[in-house]
Amino acid sequence: MSRIALVDDDRNILTSVSMTLEAEGYEVETYNDGQAALEAFNKRLPDMAVLDIKMPRMDGMELLQRLRQKTAIPVIFLTSKDDEIDEVLGLRMGADDYVKKPFSQRLLVERIRALLRRQEVISTGEVATTEETKVIVRGSLTMDPLRHSVTWKGMEVTLTVTEFLLLQALAQRPGFVKSRDQLMDVAYDDQVYVDDRTIDSHIKRLRKKMRTVDDNFSAIETLYGIGYRYNEE
Repeated sequence: MSRIALVDDDRNILTSVSMTLEAEGYEVETYNDGQAALEAFNKRLPDMAVLDIKMPRMDGMELLQRLRQKTAIPVIFLTSKDDEIDEVLGLRMGADDYVKKPFSQRLLVERIRALLRRQEVISTGEVATTEETKVIVRGSLTMDPLRHSVTWKGMEVTLTVTEFLLLQALAQRPGFVKSRDQLMDVAYDDQVYVDDRTIDSHIKRLRKKMRTVDDNFSAIETLYGIGYRYNEE
């Protein structure tokens, strides 16, 4: 049973999310500030942490920084709609993903499952080779699903789980169009509803991240009213 630490100063979130995770079979530890969580982590690390960014005593950013000094456990940030700068900084500091408040609890559960699966693969390396786990090389792009790593022209690009899954789906079949519905199926559980704009937002952020290492990145093409495709160089 995986142990998940939930750190947030909102007691309603602590209660509702912990109940959902426990119903899914996870062991949950809750903390209402970063300092209390860090003290507990120094004694016993969880398998994964879900952190609010803005908290008293020690915020999520500082807690993440302290964690990354000694562990690579998966971390998800819970962010508000005004935290875009914090999201980018958090990913650069080593967060694995983020979920915006207010959020679907099913969506959070799926992100947690995906990260724990990835962590298990990295830890054991005992996974059969499939289309989903093969290293993808498409021109300047290299993706290693088992290590959740992406490089473009040899330079590393840090992506969230969702962004990675979307890029992987497009790059697996260059030149073929993926509709938004198909991309939703790749990135989200079928019980989680998201609209077209959510996929568009992820693609926009994905392009922005790729352009941090290459201003001329244009491999992901938009076909208006249809979807997206990856064009190999």
